[in-house]
Amino acid sequence: MGTAVSIEAASDLIPGVVAWLHEVDARFSTYKEDSEVNRFQRRSLALSDISDDLRHVLDACADLWKFTGGYFDAYAAGPLDPSGYVKGWSVEVASRRLVEAGSTRHFINAGGDIRAVGGPWRVGIRHPWEAGQLCWVLSITDGAVATSGVYERGAHVWNPRTGAPATGLRSVTVTGPDLAVADAYATAALAMGEQGIGWLAERVTDGYESAVVTDDGRAFTSAGLPLAE
Repeated sequence: MGTAVSIEAASDLIPGVVAWLHEVDARFSTYKEDSEVNRFQRRSLALSDISDDLRHVLDACADLWKFTGGYFDAYAAGPLDPSGYVKGWSVEVASRRLVEAGSTRHFINAGGDIRAVGGPWRVGIRHPWEAGQLCWVLSITDGAVATSGVYERGAHVWNPRTGAPATGLRSVTVTGPDLAVADAYATAALAMGEQGIGWLAERVTDGYESAVVTDDGRAFTSAGLPLAE
């Protein structure tokens, strides 16, 4: 997935999670020529022959494309790249498997996208210009935190309406019950630019709170953002 993953959980449960994440990386990596997603992209793998996991991801990405008005687009940069959904989904599945195995407290961090159970856990949101500083500290008991920004990887999120890199927002953080959804919402809002602030405000009724920093340094948070005391 092009990122590092850290896991805090009962030691005997971690190997199963690691194996699952390696399976996901092998199947969905856009960097590996023989990954399932790349074989499907090249049409060397028919739709009828894809795995249940890839079928789920393609269906979910299609639903999110419709729900976000096209701003969450697995084809935004051209070739199929469902990474904006896959990372959050794979960690969400990993967390669910830990719970099913008996875990009552764990914390998974995949490149800043977090799924936590059995908190409260304190989660710092990095300042988008000052690497050693924080904008906010959140308190998460059982939920997800996803951040999409341009301060580490540069302009890697595209606005599908313009075909150019997204502008207007520097950092978008979304919290909620499901990491796959939170991650997709953060990506879509970043692609929207400043109109993404209002779009995120409408997601509050579904349990998703947000914190946003604009390119010119303004900060916005939803009223229910779980700030630590």
